[in-house]
Amino acid sequence: MIYLKVFKLFNSKNSNIYPYNILKNKEPDVFVFDNITVLYGNNGSGKSTILNIIAHKLNLKGKERNNPEIAGTVPYFEEFVSECTYELGENENGRKLNKIPENSRYIKSEEILYEIRKIQQDNVLKESIKANLSRERGSEKTEEFLQTGEGKAQFERLQFAQEKYSNGETTMQILEDALEPDKLYLLDEPEVSLSPQNQVKLAEEINKMTRYLGIQFIIATHSPFMLGILNAKIYNLDTQNFKVQKWTELENVRYFYDFFKKRENEFFE
Repeated sequence: MIYLKVFKLFNSKNSNIYPYNILKNKEPDVFVFDNITVLYGNNGSGKSTILNIIAHKLNLKGKERNNPEIAGTVPYFEEFVSECTYELGENENGRKLNKIPENSRYIKSEEILYEIRKIQQDNVLKESIKANLSRERGSEKTEEFLQTGEGKAQFERLQFAQEKYSNGETTMQILEDALEPDKLYLLDEPEVSLSPQNQVKLAEEINKMTRYLGIQFIIATHSPFMLGILNAKIYNLDTQNFKVQKWTELENVRYFYDFFKKRENEFFE
């Protein structure tokens, strides 16, 4: 299902102030979205900026707040967003949608890292509390405390978080908990902290969620593993015209390919 069909950035070539300076002189400035659309680019290409602009224009949950302490940035960002335009998709009957589904969200890599840190802190807290109790009460009384009342409730919560987000799949579980059917999600580098194997698994799950749950994704990433698995339309933000390319044509992917190709013989020694 395509909820957001087209997004047109404000085309200004004159300002050196954020976000104008990130996106000026880019032609064309229109994105036509698919069920899964990837914004690919190296650092500084503007992929996260574009996601945030879309999130603000659509008033999505998770949109990044502008920092009023940075002089002059807020009015310019809001001015840029106000000049952007968009077109919604159609429903199953071919009628134009009149709004983005409620509870659609913008999920940033910083949010995922924050959740991971909370889980890690819970684990450290659990071990710290247990060690302190053992010193104060002895191991037998500590175990008794942990099996009853307040102690049991506290440790069950900590144990739940630890077990639920184990085995190196924290990011995948956090996203699975956050995503609902029939929504639009903007994901900023969702592969953060994942191994290559789990990046592949995440991309496979995103493909399934689009196909079976009616979710539309707009994803910022430069992970070759994500790019190679996602059934996505890919915009290369490193090009002057935001060129749509195959994943095998992208610089980051080609670098990996060339790196391993030059060392191919070492795999057979």
